[in-house]
Amino acid sequence: MVTAIVLMTVDGKLLNTLAEQLANIDGVSECYSVGGSYDLVAIIRVPTNDALAQLVTEHIAPQDGILSTETLLAFKAHSQHDLESMFSVGL
Repeated sequence: MVTAIVLMTVDGKLLNTLAEQLANIDGVSECYSVGGSYDLVAIIRVPTNDALAQLVTEHIAPQDGILSTETLLAFKAHSQHDLESMFSVGL
């Protein structure tokens, strides 16, 4: 599983609309509106680097209202939460 964080600067008038659209894209596990240098942050979880490249370049970056993106690739999760168990059958 490949995890990435996509930081986005967006047109403020479209922020809520974009957040909802992005949250509904397969591979986007979460989308947050944030304060600071960026407006939106999307957490991406996909099976391969190729799937990540396709998702960011073909489905996220071209959205109307997204002015710029910066993608951070996660190497290892350091968390008290067991992410694998959250996605297991039966939860």
